[in-house]
Amino acid sequence: MKRLLNCVASDFEGLDREGLLNAIRASEGRVIMAENVTHAGSALPGVTNAELVRAFGADLILMNTLDVLHPEIPGLDVTDRPIARLRELTGRPIGVNLEPIDLEAEMLEERLEINEGRQVNAKTLQALNEQGFDFVCITGNPGAGITNKTIAEAIRFAKTIFKGVIIAGKMHGAGSKDPIFDQEALLSFADAGADIVLIPSPGSVPGSTIETCAQIVGLLKEKGVLTVGGLGTSQESSDIATIKQIGLWNKMVGFDIHHIGDAGFGGMAPLENIFELSVAVRGRRHTYKMIGTSIKR
Repeated sequence: MKRLLNCVASDFEGLDREGLLNAIRASEGRVIMAENVTHAGSALPGVTNAELVRAFGADLILMNTLDVLHPEIPGLDVTDRPIARLRELTGRPIGVNLEPIDLEAEMLEERLEINEGRQVNAKTLQALNEQGFDFVCITGNPGAGITNKTIAEAIRFAKTIFKGVIIAGKMHGAGSKDPIFDQEALLSFADAGADIVLIPSPGSVPGSTIETCAQIVGLLKEKGVLTVGGLGTSQESSDIATIKQIGLWNKMVGFDIHHIGDAGFGGMAPLENIFELSVAVRGRRHTYKMIGTSIKR
């Protein structure tokens, strides 16, 4: 077993769910997960956003707004195996957001209608298996209208179909009045079968203090699940000092994974922010090794 910090592209060939979880756990809070949107084109011609975030330090790549029933990834060459091809180009585990919509949720903003290929259902979960996704993140975009209840239900349902790692939780309110820091609800995600529970990073949403986050993370760790600190409130495009501070707060809390969102120009965080987050939480040694290691290894 290797730490994710030490993994090269060939280590991910045939790596199963438990192997990926163990590699993350062994890395002691030094794993970066970068998100990128797929509906707005790639930031630069001739290259995918996934390749760019990987080049600047992302260990895990999370696709957002991807219709998994009709997957189109800007910048990718024409292929009938887009996710497998993306894994070849990045040498990294690939995941995707799916959203468990609650049509009865009390909304704080106008509901955003999303298509079937972005929602949690039997067709999309089976598509994840067929396309070779390593993990799924059950969460919600702004205006989606997801609730803690539908997240827990979606986790239980996903466990019956999807073979990879299941991440679940909110990085912001996602349009509904449902509380984010509801301990009972967050613990229910673990009980429902989530492998990794996501909560907002300190300083990213109102009330996300170090103390609040640390208490919840401690309770989740007692249940044996991993945790990820989500930075998805557009602060991923803040100045570098803010990014580094949030990264260090994440480590103080005890998160296993640092998520950095996609709200920068071109559908991803500013690349220098991904790089500086990596340097802040694991130093230049591991950062340079990660970005410099060939995908041919």
